[in-house]
Amino acid sequence: MRRKQLWIVVAALILLNCLTIAFFLSKVKEVSGTADNEEAVATVGKSTITRQEWLNELESRYGKDVLKDMIDQKVIKEMAAKYKINVSDEDVDREYRILQTTYSSPGENKKTTEAKWKEHIRNSLLQEEILTRDVKVSEKEMKAYYEANKELFDISPAYHLSHIIVKSSEEAEKAIKELSQGSSFSTLAMEKSIEEFSANEGGDIGFILEGEERFPIEYLQVAKQLKEGAWSEPIKVDQGYAIVKLEKEVKGQKYSYEDVKLQIRREIALEQMKTSGSSTTFWKEAKVEWFYGD
Repeated sequence: MRRKQLWIVVAALILLNCLTIAFFLSKVKEVSGTADNEEAVATVGKSTITRQEWLNELESRYGKDVLKDMIDQKVIKEMAAKYKINVSDEDVDREYRILQTTYSSPGENKKTTEAKWKEHIRNSLLQEEILTRDVKVSEKEMKAYYEANKELFDISPAYHLSHIIVKSSEEAEKAIKELSQGSSFSTLAMEKSIEEFSANEGGDIGFILEGEERFPIEYLQVAKQLKEGAWSEPIKVDQGYAIVKLEKEVKGQKYSYEDVKLQIRREIALEQMKTSGSSTTFWKEAKVEWFYGD
């Protein structure tokens, strides 16, 4: 099993879940301490929803998950300090590049800051290091793993693109003119693009990798010629005419054995463990007591 790829998918899902929880937590924080919890936050005809009703609903739906996530993060930090475990910035940066270009959705590219991504990645790597700290892996095993899985440690060039698709060349030329006069690409995409899904994201289609077939091959061809922030001339596509904008380019990179040695140790160690673990494993050691008590 290509465990690395599986972990990346799981990490991305955990991250998105945590961000959702964080959103609702921020809403609770936003309204706590306001003057009157009986104040209406919404009205439906003659009925009202009070601040307190809203807070109660948020807590019943998300309270336990939010609190558990907060405890887990503190437990990881406590255990990492206790066992003097660190992960390097290089490891975090490498995982970030993979997640950023492969598993982040168009919406998350804009909504999630690099610092937030890296915070969650660092915590995930620390958790793996803590769980596998007593597992012995030989240099021979690690080198053999690297030789057999070199392609897993290569990062392909990736291009974060946005596009506007219109039906005719005349509409495309008009859009180009508006862009050259200072109009916002994302605003024009929302107003003019006939490709509904990306239009709702301001034209954002996320990162495109070499060899992908989700979009016309011309997208990558023009992306390689553009500077970040620049857009292409109209391109003929099946739906009409597309204008492609390069939001960001991530250069490809190959990593040596020494670069990924610690990552390989973690992967082999996790495969060798007879039971899967989580930060909850260390709650007793960290002397966790919490509201829900189980």
